[in-house]
Amino acid sequence: MIARRRWLAHCSASLLAGPFLAAWPSLAPAARAARPQTILVVGDSLSAEYGLQRGSGWVALLATRLAHDYPEATVINASISGDTTAGGLARLPALLRQHRPTLVMLELGGNDALRGLPLDTTRSNLIEMAKMVKAVGARLLILGMQIPPNYGRSYGERFAAMFDEVSRSQGAALVPFLLKGVADGPQADSMFQADRIHPVASAHPIILANVWPVLEPLLK
Repeated sequence: MIARRRWLAHCSASLLAGPFLAAWPSLAPAARAARPQTILVVGDSLSAEYGLQRGSGWVALLATRLAHDYPEATVINASISGDTTAGGLARLPALLRQHRPTLVMLELGGNDALRGLPLDTTRSNLIEMAKMVKAVGARLLILGMQIPPNYGRSYGERFAAMFDEVSRSQGAALVPFLLKGVADGPQADSMFQADRIHPVASAHPIILANVWPVLEPLLK
């Protein structure tokens, strides 16, 4: 009876995974190793160059650095200004099928907080996206965020801790605070555009400097 239950559970899992993984014939380790590095960035306005000249955001700066240090790697920026974790969750399956990334960076959650969405919903969406990324054999890097203190200390602490919780539970790499040295630095007032939300171009090399030490080991 136990053996039969295990067999049925295996069949059920295979049926559930089938529709999403059917388009992924290269999931075998040897096939993945032969593929070039394709980095997919799924984020919001912080990664979509909101209010900046094209090519001056941190993702574009990353592409330039990769061209020098890892010329075989390709960066695809699928970030959309204003996007939430729900929007990312809805878009991610098609992006994974289209681009077949070897590594995915998730930079979402800030707009959830700005809209006052429940933390449980944001956490659940991030976990579901992490599971999708792992299911196609890609590595995952989560880019954490913090919110201004006017949202309340308790909420702010729980929001920041959420990214660490998700990364630990899903075995993902983590940049704890994408805007470290920008939002909390001595020149913070000069690091943001007039809306006080989006960093100016001169802040984006700092953002890349936060990402690179965590990202580079994943490329190797």
